[in-house]
Amino acid sequence: MLWQALRRFGQKLVRRRTLEQGMTETRLARCLSTLDLVALGVGSTLGAGVYVLAGEVAKEKAGPSIVICFLVAALSSVLAGLCYAEFGARVPRSGSAYLYSYVTVGELWAFTTGWNLILSYIIGTASVARAWSLAFDNLIGNQISHALQKSLSLHVPHLLAKYPDVFAMALVLLLTGLLALGASESALVTKVFTGVNLLVLGFVIVSGFIKGDLHNWRLKKEDYEMAKAELNNTQSLGPLGAGGFVPFGFQGILRGSATCFYAFVGFDCIATTGEEAQNPQHSIPMGIVISLSVCFLAYFGVSSALTLMMPYYQLLPESPLPEAFLHVGWGPARYIVAVGSLCALSTSLLGSMFPMPRIIYAMAEDGLLFRFLAHIHTGTRTPIIATMVSGIIAAFMAFLFELTDLVDLMSIGTLLAYSLVAICVLILRYQPDQEMKNVDEVELQEEIIYETETLTLQGLFCPLNSIPTPLSGHVVYVCSSLLALLLTILGLVLAQWSSPLLSGDPVWVATVVLLLMLIVGIIGVIWKQPQSSTPLHFKVPALPFLPLVSIFVNLYLMMQMTAGTWARFGVWMLIGFAIYFGYGIQHSQEEIKKDQPSFKSRAQTVDLDLSSP
Repeated sequence: MLWQALRRFGQKLVRRRTLEQGMTETRLARCLSTLDLVALGVGSTLGAGVYVLAGEVAKEKAGPSIVICFLVAALSSVLAGLCYAEFGARVPRSGSAYLYSYVTVGELWAFTTGWNLILSYIIGTASVARAWSLAFDNLIGNQISHALQKSLSLHVPHLLAKYPDVFAMALVLLLTGLLALGASESALVTKVFTGVNLLVLGFVIVSGFIKGDLHNWRLKKEDYEMAKAELNNTQSLGPLGAGGFVPFGFQGILRGSATCFYAFVGFDCIATTGEEAQNPQHSIPMGIVISLSVCFLAYFGVSSALTLMMPYYQLLPESPLPEAFLHVGWGPARYIVAVGSLCALSTSLLGSMFPMPRIIYAMAEDGLLFRFLAHIHTGTRTPIIATMVSGIIAAFMAFLFELTDLVDLMSIGTLLAYSLVAICVLILRYQPDQEMKNVDEVELQEEIIYETETLTLQGLFCPLNSIPTPLSGHVVYVCSSLLALLLTILGLVLAQWSSPLLSGDPVWVATVVLLLMLIVGIIGVIWKQPQSSTPLHFKVPALPFLPLVSIFVNLYLMMQMTAGTWARFGVWMLIGFAIYFGYGIQHSQEEIKKDQPSFKSRAQTVDLDLSSP
């Protein structure tokens, strides 16, 4: 009896989401075009980082080779973007990585993904709101912060901010009201701000190529000494390194690329519009690919212009573009840059806020979060309760909390989502097609194949069937799980014990070689399994290699997080699991379907068609 109870409990944790046949029907308003999705993706991704990050990475990590860093980071992000694009073409529903995990790897992983995405978006919203407030405050001479510090100063270091940011809270609440009005109104505002931001960045790029000097990509020690003498120690210079285009070597490019990777985080918000896009199976893949391309061109152009306008070791990380324009004698241009940065922060803020209620709505509609959060306003056709609740929580955090210690939690949630989406794409491409005209007959044939096919070493590398079967699909599922574990261990070793590995310690070298041999062998097994040939609007090319590279990059970056960040992550997950095991596991729609006879009929429900366009 105990074993049966444990088995039933385990089955609940891995049960997968099923959708009814009319899965394109939605209670939300389908009003977003491809251009709206591109504007949303560019606005979310191309935030204030383009005005700050380039200066920081160029001065301290990469020098002029920052352009290579952005190229490497863009290619890494594109791997995740392609996986999201394929799923967006498969599943035209709200929920993004949460839903993708639910239909592929089960309920517990889906809840974990959704719960962490909620945290990521809340922290992202609050931190961008504070950055907006700080940027505006700097433009008016820091009058707001001085007044608030005098009247409402807080004294709880590493938890509460120095002062409650009333301006940031008001900004979040204002945009919450805008989101509650409707998706089309939010999209219109996003398009306006994104357009202004791109115009400003275009001005920066053109200015850099007009006023830039190629000599700044070939700097030597003599230039460094001359700059030091001219400044007379009134301004600290960054390190010279070896000079030239790659002053900090290949290691500098790797360090810079890891930092630049986070500059492309945000495009995944497009995947949450599955129930509001007019043609999601076309618009979501196109929106993701186009927005990542636009963002790469902007980052590449701005970093090139910046390092051409002035020597990399003289850049100011806090405000590199205004300083660069002062250096070339175009001081007034800094006001244009200020307008662009505020527009970028505005679109980034909207980009963080827009997907948050959609994730909450999707989880609540599935019964994993409290049902009242799935309420849709009949007039605006938006998830009104989820929008208001998430906006109020984010506004409260922007008002009181010091967010610098929590920002890394955003990265864990986002990278976990990227990894799971890549794993789901890898698994699903090797599964047998679900949509069959005569389900009973096909299932009977599959059972015969399953029972007669023998799983030998030769069968693993030379399958007997040219189309996916339940057995080959199960092989890929198990192999993908093993690969995720092995890649996690490899990423942990490379991130935390790189010094003994580089020094040639035989134990660590042997460990890495063994891991690589196991990984290559399992990849070979997956590669030999038959893939589904059913056409889709978009497919990730070069399976299984591209998703696996994406998974490794994401896991490697996650393994570099500090122990404190993982401890905070653990606290957040304890809260989430308390909700799931106390409420969600019993109120899940999949639990209700199992208990209601009307849901048991095959004529009324089908598994999600994961192969049809």
